[in-house]
Amino acid sequence: MSTEIQEMPEQGEIVLATVTKVMDHGAYVTLDEYDNLQGFLHISEIAPGWIRSVNRFVKDGEKKVLLVKKVNPQRGDIDLSLKQVSKDQKKQKLKEVKKFEKGKTLLQNVQEKAKLSDEEIEKLEDSIYSKYDSVYDAFIEIGRNGIESVKELKIPKKTASVIEEICSKIKLPSVEIRGIMEITNSKSDGIEIIKKILLDELKKDSTIDITYLGAPKYRLSITSEDFKSAEKSLKPIIVDIQSNIEKKKGTFKFTREESLERIKMRFQLRKCSKCFQYTLKEKCPKCNEQTISAR
Repeated sequence: MSTEIQEMPEQGEIVLATVTKVMDHGAYVTLDEYDNLQGFLHISEIAPGWIRSVNRFVKDGEKKVLLVKKVNPQRGDIDLSLKQVSKDQKKQKLKEVKKFEKGKTLLQNVQEKAKLSDEEIEKLEDSIYSKYDSVYDAFIEIGRNGIESVKELKIPKKTASVIEEICSKIKLPSVEIRGIMEITNSKSDGIEIIKKILLDELKKDSTIDITYLGAPKYRLSITSEDFKSAEKSLKPIIVDIQSNIEKKKGTFKFTREESLERIKMRFQLRKCSKCFQYTLKEKCPKCNEQTISAR
């Protein structure tokens, strides 16, 4: 896949845009991924309900994630919508853009260090996109599993060495899940028994961390590349610790801690612009209108 970008976006596509001119009836924007092609955001597509001031929602120089509503290639017109973009779509688009920018920087580093021509770097990029959704994803794969994990790309030896060196310095993305263990043992050497069991568990798995919070509580943290992997690792670790504690006539209880994402969600209140009811949903459960942030 080349870094060249198609001339016009497709209807229904989610794009990143920069606001260039705000007016009473809407705003002009340029599309960042389409060589600053101009599009128009009509006031009726900015937010649900009646809008008194466009400036309240969009300002010159702001970046916005928008939906392409209509494209007229002959006239060069691109009609856009802000209100029809969901929170998930916005989050996903910004994530994709961030990945693309990181990938572009990584390829520039490879080109400089391996002294590759523009044609060679484009060939490398095409090869990566034939197997991966982004350059960044490919480099993360190499960072985790080594250059051998992408041997099907048939990267020249010199370039592969440079890529491996660059990947070794990338901070790999990770997630963390946590919970509180309540552990007791009434034996005279109960503390030492608990300590040994927990230390043995730490030696078995480098992805876990155990922090003493004050008797009888300990925090168990698991770090992994994604939540699915972390959850999969959690159960056998808890079962193992509990089994060993109970074998030594101790007691064990585990309580999951609420994740940071869930805590944030509880405070992300939204408000219906029509009936003013508060909700956490994108659409009002009462009148089905689009909601806006209540902050």
